[in-house]
Amino acid sequence: MSYSDTKQHNQHKKTNLKTALSMAAGALLGTGAIVHEAKAEILTDWQFDSAFLYYSEAERVTAAEIIVSANKTFANDEVLNVKLTIDSLTGASANGAVVQAQAQTFTRPSGEGQYVSQAGNTPLDDTFKDTRVQLNAQWTQPLAENYTASIGGHLSKEFDYLSLGINGNLALDFYKKNSTISLGFSHFQDRYTPIGGIPKPYASMLIGDSNSPSWHEDFAATRIASGDNKITSDVLVGFTQVINRRMITQFNYSYSMVRGYLTDPFKIVSVLNQAGTAQDYIYEHRPDERKKQSVFAQTKYHFDQGLLNSVLDFSYRYMWDDWQINSHTLDSTLHMPLASRFGKASYLQPHIRYYQQSAAGFYRPYTFVEQVSNGSSEENFISADYRIGAMTAVTLGLKYGFSLNNGNDFSVRLEYYRQMPSNAGFDQPSELANLTVYPVVQAVIFQLSYSFL
Repeated sequence: MSYSDTKQHNQHKKTNLKTALSMAAGALLGTGAIVHEAKAEILTDWQFDSAFLYYSEAERVTAAEIIVSANKTFANDEVLNVKLTIDSLTGASANGAVVQAQAQTFTRPSGEGQYVSQAGNTPLDDTFKDTRVQLNAQWTQPLAENYTASIGGHLSKEFDYLSLGINGNLALDFYKKNSTISLGFSHFQDRYTPIGGIPKPYASMLIGDSNSPSWHEDFAATRIASGDNKITSDVLVGFTQVINRRMITQFNYSYSMVRGYLTDPFKIVSVLNQAGTAQDYIYEHRPDERKKQSVFAQTKYHFDQGLLNSVLDFSYRYMWDDWQINSHTLDSTLHMPLASRFGKASYLQPHIRYYQQSAAGFYRPYTFVEQVSNGSSEENFISADYRIGAMTAVTLGLKYGFSLNNGNDFSVRLEYYRQMPSNAGFDQPSELANLTVYPVVQAVIFQLSYSFL
């Protein structure tokens, strides 16, 4: 799980449960919509949802995010949703190099200046900083009896990244509206212009006297372009079924094709001698295409007796791709109503999530001098990015929410995240035997949400 996995914003509970789950097939692609079932004449005002999220990894990345979402329902059950997201990221990010028993010196991605990683520490680039502004708009309307369509647009801008996208979804209700089939799509065009430019795959990181007359010329020789593009196309098919008055299920299949620049320009790979001492650092190289598939199943069950009238939400997702990564995700919440607080009903919602992932076929925590001399061709991919390595992760959290006297809703969420990378079968040189090659990543997630009319 990455930082983006924590960006969850709960919609107001006026949503019809079955319709919401059926349209969630589109939501996974960014095409989700809120379809209210109350009478049109009383749903002509704007409804606002807002959230503040704080995410902090121990000694690494810290993120702060503000989300404001607005819904407008019109007389013919047409719904407009507009959502603005602003987030800021600071801190340090692992650059891909492996830990060493001695201090290591690296050049910053811009080529201006250097930084030092102390002996025994995972090398972290402390220049990580970015601000993102994202705007999504979605229009949903009935097309005919039992047919609902949704179309939307996406704009996201960071310092070095621009993303533009469109999406759409079509849902068909049948069997007395107890069953729904939906088909969603999305298409994104992204432009990446990283500071310092696009590194040449397998090129050695330039390290030395940055004040030398030839420094800028030598640094430029390790670059191949100022920027590059990425295209993402997704298709999702979903089926939702009401089992009875207390249970509803959903099943999705998704296919994603990503083409273009998929390498991380800020990641490097350590080149070791046989003893395990770093001799060089080379820029990683990933394929320019990735095909991903996934299946998803979700069940919601309402305990109307016992368990405090609770609602159990359980889901499972299996993903596989042609990078040889496969993953399993189990996610569960239990919505438990409490006695009245602040004049209105309140609830507790514990959350647990388990994630397990295999490593990409070209993942290497480090490489060796002999392998680099024989493996720098266009077809030999390599990356030491722990995010595509073998890992397990667990999230534990608790959410508390209540309604105010004016009908508005407030909630607070606190979660703990622990990511545990593991060795995917690589032999470890003697000099790394007493060092932490696969460090645990821990994070705290805190969120405040407020919904109002």
